[in-house]
Amino acid sequence: MIAREQDTVASFLLRTVDPDRYRQSVVSAQSHAPLCMMGVCFECLVEIDGQKNQQGCLVRVRSGMRIKRQIPEG
Repeated sequence: MIAREQDTVASFLLRTVDPDRYRQSVVSAQSHAPLCMMGVCFECLVEIDGQKNQQGCLVRVRSGMRIKRQIPEG
C-alpha cells in the first residue's frame, strides 16, 4: 500500500495493520494502538529508522523510511 502525502506513520499503519497488532506492551504483551493521534497518550510508539519509541502520530511518512512495530520477541 502506498502512503498518502498527509499520512503520519500512525495513520498509515492504522490503515494497513490490524489495530490489535499495531504494537504490544513490553511489560504485559497487551495490544496497544494509537488513541489520541496528537502526541499525548504514547500509544502510537514505533521504531523509525532504528530509533525506538518514536511517536508515530507526530511523524509524517517519507520515502525510504524503515518502520518497525514494537512487538516483543518470544
